[in-house]
Amino acid sequence: MDPAADRAIRIAAFSFLDAQRSRHGDALSWSTLLKGFTYDGRAVSLTSQQGIFKPAVLDLPLSIRTTPPKEGKPPPYEDGMGSDGLLRYRYRGTDPGHYENVWLRRAMQQHAPLVYLFGIVAGQYLPVYPVYIVGDDPRDLTFRVAVDDRALAARSLRTPANTIAELSAIDAHEAELQRNYVTRVTLQRVHQETFRQRVLRAYRQRCAICRLKHTELLDAAHILPDGHPRGEPIVPNGLALCRLHHAAFDRYVIGIRPDLVIEVRADVLVEKDGPMLRYGLQEISGQRLLVPGAARERPREAFLEERYALFRKTA
Repeated sequence: MDPAADRAIRIAAFSFLDAQRSRHGDALSWSTLLKGFTYDGRAVSLTSQQGIFKPAVLDLPLSIRTTPPKEGKPPPYEDGMGSDGLLRYRYRGTDPGHYENVWLRRAMQQHAPLVYLFGIVAGQYLPVYPVYIVGDDPRDLTFRVAVDDRALAARSLRTPANTIAELSAIDAHEAELQRNYVTRVTLQRVHQETFRQRVLRAYRQRCAICRLKHTELLDAAHILPDGHPRGEPIVPNGLALCRLHHAAFDRYVIGIRPDLVIEVRADVLVEKDGPMLRYGLQEISGQRLLVPGAARERPREAFLEERYALFRKTA
């Protein structure tokens, strides 16, 4: 198809995703992605049951997708990051000549920007864009994928003659370093959002302290922090907290006893201030934490004990 039309549709797809993320947050529903957007009177979906998806309006794929992981089960495909700092995306099947693998090979040759839909929980995907297929490894049955900086990619889309192959050696080297950095940061964000969505789902999209139900104002707080030897991103090490109570928990203004009772630091209890202090912090002292219904998702007692000891020491 006309390269200008291809670029215009991809730009429209990125703009659609920008708008949806502004409204709903980074994680988007399967139904939103499947419905997609309208371009020049034609419906353009962002996904389908195929992992490598090409809408009818394009000659090359628009998105690649990974299946959401299930708790306690290995993912069906072993996508991940290689030692070179690039993502790995598994072939469709084991035949390098499968037509979907051929699509991605052509996307690599033509430097077509794609959307990478990371499955984080059932029905929720984190779209990362633009990404580029930058390598093909038939022996490992994988493609190498780089995440690009949005500003650099926008410039490339506006001036398609400036492909990677035509850049100077210095520019190409700088672009490679930039992409490797952006790819690593993006994968960290995917892992963080996966943890957040799992925790929020376990707590039924409510703050475990104040019961606030506005998802856009909720975080997944670690009981034992990220850098701790046991600070794994698993639901039993997480709490769904609103932004206020997350900050208060992280800074030891509040603590949670192993019996799930909330404590507020003594000096904060006697402060005089406005209604936020009174209702948001002072009056939660002595309340019991809301926990998930499933026992396997509830806060692990050993984690709470260690965190509460830190609160008592700091307080």
